[in-house]
Amino acid sequence: MSRFLIIPKINELEESLSLAEEYGFGFEYNDFFIPDVLDDSALTDRLIGIYKSHRLPDHCTLHGAFFDVLVFSDDSEIRRISELRIRQSLDIARRLEVKGVVFHTNHNPALTAETYVNHWLERNEDFWRKILSEYSDIQVYMENMFDDSPRMLAALADRLSDTDNFGVCFDYAHAVIFGSDIDGWVDTLAPYVKHMHINDNDLKNDLHLAVGEGKIDWEHFKDCFEGKLSGADSVLIETSSIERQRHSAEFLKNMGLI
Repeated sequence: MSRFLIIPKINELEESLSLAEEYGFGFEYNDFFIPDVLDDSALTDRLIGIYKSHRLPDHCTLHGAFFDVLVFSDDSEIRRISELRIRQSLDIARRLEVKGVVFHTNHNPALTAETYVNHWLERNEDFWRKILSEYSDIQVYMENMFDDSPRMLAALADRLSDTDNFGVCFDYAHAVIFGSDIDGWVDTLAPYVKHMHINDNDLKNDLHLAVGEGKIDWEHFKDCFEGKLSGADSVLIETSSIERQRHSAEFLKNMGLI
């Protein structure tokens, strides 16, 4: 059975902990993908210290760096900085003792030439094989962001299917916005999905509304979630305010999903 997670608010941590305890939620930390935080080791230490001074949920994940992270770039300096940010994210994850870290595909969906697709796949496979071996104690979840098709993400997941600690983070809301056939997304990615992100939107913009506040067909999601996506270890309710998190929790509870 999947564990549901929320994003903790460090300036309202007691409220986040209370909500997590009430519904049995875990956390997905969103404090450490910001470049200014990653550049400030004292601030990073302070944020980690605040979290570790509390009794935290027993199932947590972390959103890793993604701004301008391009491990497949032809520019060696961009690749170097991208690797630095990814390693920083994974090192922070170890300190917080989380189960997994989310990263983005970050490819450009407007570039569809086979040479681009193959280059992205080859560079990513080589890079992540090295990282997965070095950080074998942490799950790496690759998330669809601007992807207009599950093709490239599924291909990478298939290439890395012989590793124990790589899987897909299926962002259902992103697929609804940027894709077309949601059943196609589910069918293609289901064998690789270990983690999920959900929130609501108007089917056009990535609004991160509370579940049930927008236009996504949640009955259809339920069918998918209880069927082909039932193997996901965890699901993040990816909305930031505690009010929207509670609204989402009650909506999902009324659907029988929590």
